[in-house]
Amino acid sequence: MLYESAIQKASLIMTLRSMGISSDKVLSAIEHIPREIFLPSNFHSYAYQNNPLPIGFDQTISQPFIVAKMTEALSLNGNEIVLEIGTGSGYQTSVLSLLSRRVYSIERLKPLLVNAQACFKKLKLTNIVTKEGDGCLGWPKLAPFDHIIITCAIKKLDQRLLDQIRFNGICVAPVGVSNSEQRLKKIIVKKNRADDIWEDLGKVSFVPLISDND
Repeated sequence: MLYESAIQKASLIMTLRSMGISSDKVLSAIEHIPREIFLPSNFHSYAYQNNPLPIGFDQTISQPFIVAKMTEALSLNGNEIVLEIGTGSGYQTSVLSLLSRRVYSIERLKPLLVNAQACFKKLKLTNIVTKEGDGCLGWPKLAPFDHIIITCAIKKLDQRLLDQIRFNGICVAPVGVSNSEQRLKKIIVKKNRADDIWEDLGKVSFVPLISDND
């Protein structure tokens, strides 16, 4: 089983390379984190397929390519403080933890957060800090962050979120009302908000952000 898993994981890494993921650091992190532990047991055999999978509560674990793409877009050098909005399964969080100094992550659904925390403990990831709550407005008390990553679709980026990012920091987020309209955006934050640099990274499909501030 371990041998089969290693072959499947190697195949996934080759697939990600062929799809344009070029960062060796990101690919190494994807290879290092065992995706199966974030999944219900009946989906373990699908862990290294390049597909999103259900994790309960109408939520999904993201496709490995999207996890790699969003992580690569942050251009992490290992010393950053990152805020993640939407802990979900904890898989993206874990990948980020290998590539940054600290990850703060917010999750609204307590059962998902409890499961994710158990995975972090199993993997001995000690640079992740989580809280249960509405991530719509970020985590102002801990701001500014070097980067923010949002792992659920939002209708539009709240300027109060971008204000929590350091100058030249990055926000990566799926923006759009419906699955057919969602686009992955990368925003490089400048001192003057009008000078922010927006980049479109392509079409995506994420579950929507649930917020009391809608």
